[in-house]
Amino acid sequence: MKIGLRVIFVSLLMIVMPLSGCFSNEKESTPEPSLSPFDFSNEIPPNTFYHFANQTNAVGSEWEANLTGNNTPVWALGTYYGIGESTFEPTIGITSDGTILMTNYRGTGDGTHIIRSQDWGQNWEDVGPFNQVFPETGQVPSSNDPYLYVDKWTDRVIKFDMHALTAMFVEFSDDSGDSWSIPYSAEGYYSPQDHQSIASMPAAGHTSQSDMIYVFCINTGSSALGPQCSRSLNDGRSWDIQRPGYPIGTPQCSGLHGHVVGSNNGNVYRGNPSCDGPAVYKSDDGGYSWSEHTVSTTIGTNSHEVAVATDEVDNVYAFWISNDQLPYLSWSLDEGNSWSEPINVAPPGINSTGFPTVFAGDDGRVAVSYIGEGDDGTGWSGYISVITDIYADMPLITSVAVNVADDILDDTNDCGQVRCGGFGDFIDIEIDDFGRPWAALAHNVESEQGIVGTFVTGPSLFGELNSLTELTPGGPESLL
Repeated sequence: MKIGLRVIFVSLLMIVMPLSGCFSNEKESTPEPSLSPFDFSNEIPPNTFYHFANQTNAVGSEWEANLTGNNTPVWALGTYYGIGESTFEPTIGITSDGTILMTNYRGTGDGTHIIRSQDWGQNWEDVGPFNQVFPETGQVPSSNDPYLYVDKWTDRVIKFDMHALTAMFVEFSDDSGDSWSIPYSAEGYYSPQDHQSIASMPAAGHTSQSDMIYVFCINTGSSALGPQCSRSLNDGRSWDIQRPGYPIGTPQCSGLHGHVVGSNNGNVYRGNPSCDGPAVYKSDDGGYSWSEHTVSTTIGTNSHEVAVATDEVDNVYAFWISNDQLPYLSWSLDEGNSWSEPINVAPPGINSTGFPTVFAGDDGRVAVSYIGEGDDGTGWSGYISVITDIYADMPLITSVAVNVADDILDDTNDCGQVRCGGFGDFIDIEIDDFGRPWAALAHNVESEQGIVGTFVTGPSLFGELNSLTELTPGGPESLL
């Protein structure tokens, strides 16, 4: 009998247990909706674009879930600051303490002056270098092409001027422009001497009188002759005879080139079209001899500028404007021997661009700058685009226009394809040691005033991926 009651009790329990959930007050939990990585605390500004290659919008796309790690979006806003002076073919340099220096073009009689900011672009001052006899005039009284370079290993500021297409002069400062050396001659052996560019690289492994080797390259005016380059082993005081900046015996189809750049491993690079497409030229012996590396044979280039940069682990980046008037970026993880498939880095809505320039930060982080015009054709804006993880399957590109729609930098129809006002032949970009990109541009509508474009805040290109310290926005109010 006891066994029978036990069986009945267990049977009833088995019947009641499944029904208990039906009469329970417990509610089934509803999963929280997944948040978009673009759900920032502030709205995305109208001049900020989050996109993938080939002008594919990233916001609301099916690939949002893959935006993690260094490929995570960071809220960004662009702006610019006027330097208070005119410019032409602007170049920029930044020392390790954040001092920003930019070229002011004054032509014949006064030469190029260096304009300096020590408070993140808020205020600017003229630091010469001044002639000791005529204290308001530059030491080099004439410059057809101004050029500024900051040695990122030593903080040395180098001013490199070209006069009358024949003579060049090197001046340097080791205190951010407070004082300057005398001008040292870097006269060339070909004429014309044009489109000069200078860079440095560590001398480790090379025979040199200094810890650094300096290399400059020039355009000879002849595509067949190609660019010529020279090196200095004593900090720019004297120079080797100029030699071809390409493999001797290799046919050349362009005499012009982009900015020269040095790498941590002692290599030096420059870019221009080869006879097969956009190309990077490398020297691993301090600029004495060079090898040629065509980046792409399918995405051509419509101009002489193939910009080159290297990041902290010696990856190499090439950036150029193609025949479709759009900007393309490719990178090499083996010192230029092989290259990624080029990607179009323009944001959606841009159909014409010009004046490419590039600089790189930590491993896989890169910033480019260019001017661009949208589908409406209302004028040209200055753009900065950054990638914080080139290794991602779909690298996120964060692009900002540094000016707003009613404050265009130029209204020329074909500004991106011709020598255009203060842009001249090229612009420049650099990343400060805090990870913020700064682009040297011209505001042609406002009398070719020099401006520096940057991020009010955005993703850092050095250190941990985080938001840059917020700056006070500039814009038209910062112009004269």
